[in-house]
Amino acid sequence: MCAEATDARRRARARRLAGLYALTPDLDDTGLLLAKVAAALEGGAIAVQYRHKHAPPALREVQASALARLHAARGALFIVNDDPALAAAVGADGVHLGEDDPGIMIAREIVGPDRLIGISCYNDFERAREAVLAGADYVAFGSFFPSSTKPGARRAEIALLARAHELDVPVVAIGGIHSDNARSLVDAGADAIAAIRDVFDHDDVADITNAALALSRCFGRPADRSLS
Repeated sequence: MCAEATDARRRARARRLAGLYALTPDLDDTGLLLAKVAAALEGGAIAVQYRHKHAPPALREVQASALARLHAARGALFIVNDDPALAAAVGADGVHLGEDDPGIMIAREIVGPDRLIGISCYNDFERAREAVLAGADYVAFGSFFPSSTKPGARRAEIALLARAHELDVPVVAIGGIHSDNARSLVDAGADAIAAIRDVFDHDDVADITNAALALSRCFGRPADRSLS
C-alpha cells in the first residue's frame, strides 16, 4: 500500500476519536477489568486506553491482549498507554505517549504506519504543534479541572481546545472531567473527553454503563453500541 493511502487510512481511524475516551483504572483482576470496560463500551465509549502503570510486564501483556480481543468484537478504538511495543504486539489501534515516553519517531518505527500515536500536551500548545508536525495523530490537553488521579497535574486553559483545531487532528480533553463539567469542554472544542474515575469508580457494572452514557450524551447523541 502506498504511503498516501496508509496515511489516509490512519487519518480516518483518528477521526473516530469523537466522544467518550475512557481510561482504565489500575486493576490486577483481569476479569473485573474486562467487565468494567465492556460496561463502558455499552454506555457509548468510542475509545478505551489501557493504562496500568504499576502492573508487571506479564500482567500488562495479558490484560492488553484480552482488551484488544474485546475491542475487536465491539468496534471501539483501543489505545495502549506509554508502551509502543505492547501496542504493536497486541494489535491495538494505537499508543498514547507522555513527555517521559519514547518520542514519536521511535514510536512510529515500533507501531508501524497504520496505528495511531497520541500525545499528551498538558497546557502547551507549541508542544502540540511540534507533535503534529512530527506525525502525531491526535493531541490531548489537560488537566482542565482538579484531578484526584493526578492531583499535581498542570492545569490547562480551556481556550487551548479551540486554538488546537488549527492543527487539524482530533483534540482530547482530560483531567477531572465528569458529567457536570464535560459539556463545557465539548462546547469549547474538545472532540473527545477522557475520563477514569467518573466512569470506572463504581462496583456495579450497570452504574459504569450509566456513567458512560451521561458523558457520551454531552456530545448530543445517544450511544449506539450495545453488548448484544
